[in-house]
Amino acid sequence: MARRRQIYEGKAKVLFEGPEPGTLVQYFKDDATAFNNQKKGTITGKGVLNNRISEYLMLRLAEIGVPTHFIRRLNMREQLVREVEIIPIEVVVRNIAAGSLSKRFGIQDGTVLPRSIVEYYYKSDELGDPMVTEEHITAFGWASIQDLDEIMSLSLRVNDYLSGLFLGIGLKLVDFKLEFGRVYDDQTDEMTLVLADEISPDNCRLWDVKTNDRLDKDRFRRDMGGVEEAYQEVARRLGILPEGGPRDMPGPSTVQ
Repeated sequence: MARRRQIYEGKAKVLFEGPEPGTLVQYFKDDATAFNNQKKGTITGKGVLNNRISEYLMLRLAEIGVPTHFIRRLNMREQLVREVEIIPIEVVVRNIAAGSLSKRFGIQDGTVLPRSIVEYYYKSDELGDPMVTEEHITAFGWASIQDLDEIMSLSLRVNDYLSGLFLGIGLKLVDFKLEFGRVYDDQTDEMTLVLADEISPDNCRLWDVKTNDRLDKDRFRRDMGGVEEAYQEVARRLGILPEGGPRDMPGPSTVQ
């Protein structure tokens, strides 16, 4: 069987055409980037762990009625997803001050925010993913007011659910990034919004409840060491650490 055609390669994943129309194969890489692609490296086994973690979280969210692009996991590094028209906006939900929020407003890392804050960023590495407002989003036609209302509602719902889920395994959900896309719905004959991309320690800040140890990509950003172990610990607490550890296929050339 011939290799499938590559559709897109991002910083952490590669997308290939899927076996059926309207589907894609999403391959998780071990590559790691930070600071808008200025810092690059490799986290051994990250792709395997993120595939499993994102699968688990997407399935749990689907159970509470959050529509996602996820269909099923194919193997240790790949999952079948619906092909979506990605909205070029990153939605960041913040519960605790950290990262750029702390720098912008001089708030000490770890300060619990009065309420969850939702921010929007335009997806553009060249421009440094600038923060944008609803006015920018609607004026430039990236999404409608109705889209934004739904995105806000779904983002807060995801936050409520994941905050509780992670708290149950001894982790604080400090902040996280979501992406959404549009997909054609045969039943309604309309385009509908779905949660896309992934949810993993790559795009969530997760701190241990007791020690505030960081179990996410901040360990890579800050050269703290123990990055692989942090990702493994998240998977272990979720009960999905692959048997024998995160070992599997060597790279995208295995996609069939």
